[in-house]
Amino acid sequence: MTLGAVLEPGLVVSLLATGVLLNRRRAPIPRRPNPDEEDPSPPGTPGSDAPLLDSLPWGKDEAPSTASISRTEIANKRREGWRPRTLKAGPWRRTVWTPDTAVYKNRWFSRVVAQFPFLVEALYWALLYWVYQLGRAFTAVTLLQSTVSVARRHALQVIRTERALHIFWELDIQAWFLARPSLLKIINNIYSFVHIPGTIAFLVWLYWYTDAAPHLRTRSRNSKPGERSSPARSPTRALADQAIYHARRRTMAMCNLLAFVVFTLWPCMPPRLLSDSTLKDADTPAGLSGQGFGFVDTVHGKGSVASVWTQNKFCNQYAAMPSLHFGYSLLIGASIATVPVRGAAGAPEWVFSLHGVQYRLRVPGWNWRRLGCVGVGVLYPLTILVAIVATANHFLLDAVAGAGVCGLAWWGNEGMVNLRPVEDWALWCVGLHFPEGEDEREEV
Repeated sequence: MTLGAVLEPGLVVSLLATGVLLNRRRAPIPRRPNPDEEDPSPPGTPGSDAPLLDSLPWGKDEAPSTASISRTEIANKRREGWRPRTLKAGPWRRTVWTPDTAVYKNRWFSRVVAQFPFLVEALYWALLYWVYQLGRAFTAVTLLQSTVSVARRHALQVIRTERALHIFWELDIQAWFLARPSLLKIINNIYSFVHIPGTIAFLVWLYWYTDAAPHLRTRSRNSKPGERSSPARSPTRALADQAIYHARRRTMAMCNLLAFVVFTLWPCMPPRLLSDSTLKDADTPAGLSGQGFGFVDTVHGKGSVASVWTQNKFCNQYAAMPSLHFGYSLLIGASIATVPVRGAAGAPEWVFSLHGVQYRLRVPGWNWRRLGCVGVGVLYPLTILVAIVATANHFLLDAVAGAGVCGLAWWGNEGMVNLRPVEDWALWCVGLHFPEGEDEREEV
């Protein structure tokens, strides 16, 4: 076992542990109530005597958005231990009923999660990552030789397309770094060791920025030193709430889903593997030779700096299209560049019409914080783009496809909300309750 096989997972675990501690709630874990005490369950859960209608997702004087469901019906369902979840697909809406896990909120682990809410995010990330990796592993172990030939044909088709578009620059970019070994070593390390830790670090920061930071920073003006006070809504909290964080997390999940579909249906060989001498020229599209084009695998092989996450027998080597390295980096960069910042000027609004439809585009206000965010937001994906091309792990069109996947996932990330009923049933089966933020309130 190499040292990296221990250090890399250790770094990931350390980042997640840091996120759990950094984003902890200051209030102590509430004690488990005695059976003789009054039932502390919130309104709307079984055993509660509080008015059920007051706990519904809308106000007392508002009607439910789904006309087919009456307030009385929802109140009765709540009393029986059920909660409404809305499935959405474009204009289509349907309400389903799932178990209300709030009945388990006083169990030990549920109370721990209430104080350390980032534990939930760590579990979600682990589930998201391993489901994706297991999918890739399945495609890797069931790979046929014919699939390898198809992946090579697709890679050569990509080269033919890039030549037609006059953007076949990969060889020139790699040659520039090959002539500069010190820079090549840096770019190899960026490719191997930044993708996963950088993504986790971003999630830790964004969760802290949109949720925990206001709670930790804000104090009542009248509170005395050393005295606890209830934090008011801070300027940061007013600008950035956890709706931003949850949207980005859903976008990453959607990116994985879309990428898995693409590279399963359209496998593509990375440039570094094009020199495989076992493949026949008969597999080559017309107009291209079977040569490897001179690409050099700078990451793998003897003396490599390859990550343990990408260098194992269960890793699908023919999933170059789309590039999630770039897709994730673009998502992170765009999120940092557009995140609300304190002290910026008011956000002007640009109104324009297209085909008779009026659109409103809100332009973020500018100050030195905004300039810093935009700088990081541009440099990070640009650096990853250079790394994936210079190391011959992806074509430029792979990055374009990664950007397209990121855009589609950003636009359609709310589709992942339809999995909430599955989550409710899973938590109910194991007897756990995960707290929900304001942005996750169900609206029926």
